[in-house]
Amino acid sequence: MAEDEAETNRRHKAAMRALKAERAALMADKADATGLLLVHTGDGKGKSTAAFGMVARALGWGQKVGVVQYIKGGWFTGEGQFFRRFPDQLRWETMGEGFTWDTQDRARDIAAARAAWAVSLEMLHDPGLDLVVLDELNIALRYDYLDIEAVVADLLARPRDKHVCITGRNAKPELLAIADLVTEMTLVKHPFDAGIKAQRGIDF
Repeated sequence: MAEDEAETNRRHKAAMRALKAERAALMADKADATGLLLVHTGDGKGKSTAAFGMVARALGWGQKVGVVQYIKGGWFTGEGQFFRRFPDQLRWETMGEGFTWDTQDRARDIAAARAAWAVSLEMLHDPGLDLVVLDELNIALRYDYLDIEAVVADLLARPRDKHVCITGRNAKPELLAIADLVTEMTLVKHPFDAGIKAQRGIDF
């Protein structure tokens, strides 16, 4: 081994050793958090996809999960087909009736959102569920189908060990304020802009 490569390796090892010590010190004062509230928002693709990845992760640990879909309606999706293979671990409720431009009926959308929130509250207070995903709840809040103050109060009143993930663009500031984690998906490029429709197995 050349002398300069050996020196590079030595320096790398020393740097990694220092990084490990720094990481250990950082973790020393961290608590085992419970009941995280996570929000996936932004104009980019991947908000629900990331949430369903968390569902798979939770199921892998033998945890139980609840999912409420606020907008998807009668969509026949890959995730819906797959996750229904875990009836003992997963409660999956598709409550929406489609996008707002499909229904074109505000009163009907409000009624659907309220029914979905009632089911969400059941899941939030179900001691058997470890994680609850409220898919596209942000859309219902964006159009004021639900009262944001009431939703925030209900989320804060959930059991301390309940993890919740909320998806959808245009998350309300009130929701962001109480979240433990906020991820904003940024749109850089999308195939739809090139005339390509949503793809089975990729988009749904």
